[in-house]
Amino acid sequence: MNEIKQQSVAYYPGCALEGSGHAYDRSTRAVAEALGLGLVEVENWNCCGAMEVKNIDPKLQTYLSSRVMSIAKEEMGFDQVMAPCNGCYHNLKKAEYDLANDEESVEVTERLSEKAGHATYKAGGIETIHALDWIKNTIGEDGLSKRIKKSLKDVKIANYYGCMYTRPRHIFPEKDQGPGSESTSQPHFMDDLLAAAGADIVDYPLKTACCGGAHTLSDSDTSTKLVVNLLRAAEAVGADVIATECPTCHSGLEMHQVRAEKVHDIKTDVKIVYFTQLLGLALGLSPRKVGLHENISDSLGFFKQKGLA
Repeated sequence: MNEIKQQSVAYYPGCALEGSGHAYDRSTRAVAEALGLGLVEVENWNCCGAMEVKNIDPKLQTYLSSRVMSIAKEEMGFDQVMAPCNGCYHNLKKAEYDLANDEESVEVTERLSEKAGHATYKAGGIETIHALDWIKNTIGEDGLSKRIKKSLKDVKIANYYGCMYTRPRHIFPEKDQGPGSESTSQPHFMDDLLAAAGADIVDYPLKTACCGGAHTLSDSDTSTKLVVNLLRAAEAVGADVIATECPTCHSGLEMHQVRAEKVHDIKTDVKIVYFTQLLGLALGLSPRKVGLHENISDSLGFFKQKGLA
């Protein structure tokens, strides 16, 4: 079993996991408990700036993300903050890069931090990691496989990472560092973990393609077309399930799967499930414990057939 490097981390759920992505939050907490890992929620956290603030004032977005890191580091004493949402993960990593390389971002962050009455975050103070990093680097495949109670051996899974998990490459300096590191061109951490849980991982060519999440409100047809491409590609390679690790991607795939059928008469049957929900089922947790009932994509019958629910 891999050595436990960080038993507990500061947990930054972000806005989506308190709303449409609540099943992700529920399953992440449940899997952490089952694995004996600690999540300590960041106190009084705020929105990372998401897409809305970043598109209007990127310097303000940098500050908002820096405040989360400042609390986790200066007030809670953590060296790592874990963000399971790709948007939050991306924005905290971007803020880290900006504060290390852009003087104007530093100036704005210092000014707003002083006005808000908290310590200014300094670049390099804390490491932002994704839920995939956390489980991969603490428990690892060997440790996970030893804890599996219900193998995913009969489940064919296409792992979908989305576009913000690996782009732009320069804000993820820990990736592409050779054996053991994550890849930006061919990410594999989710593949590795679910394979360790016994799943049949299919070769999915669109694992980092965009789901159109940013266009959902302004151009639903474009988002639906992009999602249909993802769904059809998954079915073409024989997947039963698309595993997700981003609440925006997950919601987009679910909603546009429904919209594609209702508006465009395009039906697909592949199930949309968070990777933490899949791990939870493999660890012997109940469907309700991992929030399967909260998904729009109805996979309960499928998992009952597979003996996992």
